[in-house]
Amino acid sequence: MKNLKIHNRFTTELPADPNETNEIRQVSNALFSYVNPTKPSNPKLIHASEEVTEQVGISANEIQTEEFLNIFSGKEILPQTRPYAMCYAGHQFGNWAGQLGDGRAINLTETEHDNQFYTLQLKGAGKTPYSRTADGLAVLRSSIREYLCAEAMYYLGVPTTRSLSLMLSGDKVLRDILYNGNPAYEKGAIVCRVAPSFIRFGSFEMLAARNELKNLKQFVEFNIKHYFPEIKGEPKEQYLQFFKTVADTTREMILHWQRVGFVHGVMNTDNMSIHGITIDYGPYGWLENYDPNWTPNTTDSQNRRYRFGNQPQIAQWNLFQLANALYPLINEAEPLEKILESFIIDFNSDYKKMILGKLGIISQADNDDEFIAYLESNLQLSETDMTIFYRNLNKIRKNDSAEKALQAIEDAFYKPEEIKNTIKDNWLLWFTDYLERLNQKNTSDDERITLQNSVNPKYVLRNYMAQLAIDAADKEDYSLITELYELLKKPYDEQPEYEKWFAKRPDWARSKVGCSMLSCSS
Repeated sequence: MKNLKIHNRFTTELPADPNETNEIRQVSNALFSYVNPTKPSNPKLIHASEEVTEQVGISANEIQTEEFLNIFSGKEILPQTRPYAMCYAGHQFGNWAGQLGDGRAINLTETEHDNQFYTLQLKGAGKTPYSRTADGLAVLRSSIREYLCAEAMYYLGVPTTRSLSLMLSGDKVLRDILYNGNPAYEKGAIVCRVAPSFIRFGSFEMLAARNELKNLKQFVEFNIKHYFPEIKGEPKEQYLQFFKTVADTTREMILHWQRVGFVHGVMNTDNMSIHGITIDYGPYGWLENYDPNWTPNTTDSQNRRYRFGNQPQIAQWNLFQLANALYPLINEAEPLEKILESFIIDFNSDYKKMILGKLGIISQADNDDEFIAYLESNLQLSETDMTIFYRNLNKIRKNDSAEKALQAIEDAFYKPEEIKNTIKDNWLLWFTDYLERLNQKNTSDDERITLQNSVNPKYVLRNYMAQLAIDAADKEDYSLITELYELLKKPYDEQPEYEKWFAKRPDWARSKVGCSMLSCSS
């Protein structure tokens, strides 16, 4: 790690917990606690991203060294660094949870490379003062899911953390996979993930809830100084601009989630980044059949708060909590309320443009809302694979009949025998309108298809795909991790050698653990 340019801005500029024992406790008047990772007994590198390592300042030939293995498994500490866990609070499933913090994540340090700053964080590296009743460790299955998903999202064009490395710890970890009273030992693992920072909405909520207004002011100004230096003006104006920037980038992130059919599963305020990037990949999933009410989270199965169709509204709700936390510095509700009100208005406008883009339509019309609503209603008439439906629109030509257009996307139907009578009539009516829209412009089929293929992925990390990689890895076969990693680097390309992955969820995956509903330990 000879070329790593180390920075410690977070720990040198913000208040630290004076208690340096690693005991579970309430921490006040501090943004973080110093804590060292738990040393793994026999770490082993499974996979590392050469792109991400080079991005943070680590050369490709360093990946296979013992130093790399030891540092990114938590066995050794980088010179001139002091690892730490952040203290924050949050709302979980809509309820105030009080202090939470990095319960199974430890920040190693911050690096600078090519004038960009990156925070390196180990997930699953052991207990911290914020682990509550847990051990701070992670298992192989959840680590594979996180490692692959962050990189899949990046290549899809979705704002996200990145994955640097995936390692086995050599230790066993006790987990109850479905929270049903049947714990079992699993292989322990550690992921190194990378982001500008891992600061969350909950960090500000904690300071406001504890009335630590001096620390709140210092923390907001720290964020503006280092992460949003373009923000200028009087302090109050800066705080408002900070909130608006977070709201805008959050809106963009959610728009991308809806574009590719991603469901986060745990949109608690402590899982929301100030950078508008996707963090904390737990019970996530991609829509298989198009169902706006679907959530992958077993904990949320009754109320479905974090279902796919509710993600924009939850993002706004979370921003409202952030606004409440910032209010003591601003002391005016109206400007905060305007930003919150415009969030959904702007999202709905952007969403309309996004869906039209997926359809290859470049101009708007007065009836777009009805046109899109009719499509989304049809997608729910019979189980319809979202990814395959949108991707196979590239088979349609402007001079096709509605019947031929419907045939072009028939592979998206899980039960093609149901596409008859009223259901078929509804689809033929929509495709008639769709073809009419395509013929209103002089755009060629090739131009339209190029546009559609750039926003409609062919390959996404379906849960069954990740589970197959997990099952193989449990048998010490890591080849499928590598295969999926390479596949997901080019999700918009045809990649005929990987055509087998362009397929609907198999029937065996409907109820298999890890393929449909997942727990928060997933």
